[in-house]
Amino acid sequence: MSKGIILLAAGGTGGHVFPAEALAYELKARGYSVHLVTDSRAERFAGKFPADEIHVVPSATIGSKNPVAVARSLWTLWTGMRAAKKLIQRLKPAVVVGFGGYPTVPPLLAATRLGVPSMIHEQNAVMGRANKALAQRVQAIAGGFLAENGGAYSEKTVTTGNPVRPAIIEAAKVPYKPSHAGEPFNLVVFGGSQGAQYFSKTMPTAISLLDDDLRSRLRITQQVRPEDMEMVSGCVARLEMGADIAPFFTDMAERLANAHLVICRSGASTVSEISVIGRPAVLVPYPHALDHDQAANAAALAATGGAKVIAQSELSSEKIASILTHVMNDPEKLARMAAAAKQAGKPDAANLLAGMVEAIAAGRTIAEFKGIQS
Repeated sequence: MSKGIILLAAGGTGGHVFPAEALAYELKARGYSVHLVTDSRAERFAGKFPADEIHVVPSATIGSKNPVAVARSLWTLWTGMRAAKKLIQRLKPAVVVGFGGYPTVPPLLAATRLGVPSMIHEQNAVMGRANKALAQRVQAIAGGFLAENGGAYSEKTVTTGNPVRPAIIEAAKVPYKPSHAGEPFNLVVFGGSQGAQYFSKTMPTAISLLDDDLRSRLRITQQVRPEDMEMVSGCVARLEMGADIAPFFTDMAERLANAHLVICRSGASTVSEISVIGRPAVLVPYPHALDHDQAANAAALAATGGAKVIAQSELSSEKIASILTHVMNDPEKLARMAAAAKQAGKPDAANLLAGMVEAIAAGRTIAEFKGIQS
């Protein structure tokens, strides 16, 4: 028999849905029924999400300065909130949990107006607009990188970390093994579509600038956009080096586990996965990220000593070549970075997050929950 219903609300992108998915599996294992409320974009995740039912509620973002567009968005939000209110009254969830993105606004507003226990999870070190609008109204805030001290809502914030995929938890069991002189050096390079484009332009030249003895050691895994495949593959062929070039890797967790160094963007999930596995990284925040959240995520890991952060504006092929030359000749430094990254990782995030949900459902305060955890 189900312990009750937990309603999860998430925006329709992977960054919002995947942490919600990890929590859903944990809650199901604890005996709860899980429902997901989202927008139509998330339907592509419907087959994988372990929800008893997925509900689509109207929502909109207010990003335009056009009065007509703003009025239309407000009307859509009002319609969505009414629909969410009816849904919550029918389901009677024990807790409503939001994971960011504008589709979370109607169900969380409806929940708080109905007096249903509610909380939000913020993946990034900087709170997104939807979560920021809801933060004052909810009972608790779980954070991937949010600080428990000194923030605007620190009294009800718990730094749970970001739940990661089972494959990442498995990869975390692989210890870091430094690459010494003459041994293969596994370099993993990836980013979102924009990140992949930038690295496609800079990495081949950087590799060509390395001394022959270092270049011969490199084994590269690089995510490349389909339209850049021919260019990058041609460069790799001319350099006569070992490389796996593809738009997508289904075994990325395993490749990260075998990496001696990672060069990538610093989205919340990426930084969380690198730290859970414990691999040294050069993080290049996407410069056009909303609220500069990637820079804040990167800074959080860099503060532990697990990563080096370089702004894209300060990075070049020559700079990358210099970094690779330095670290490939200093395996002990990379080993220290790997240990620091792993120390910062939170592999128990899904379990801790589920504990928060149960505490809120039982009527406990976050102060009481923190006391239990300590």
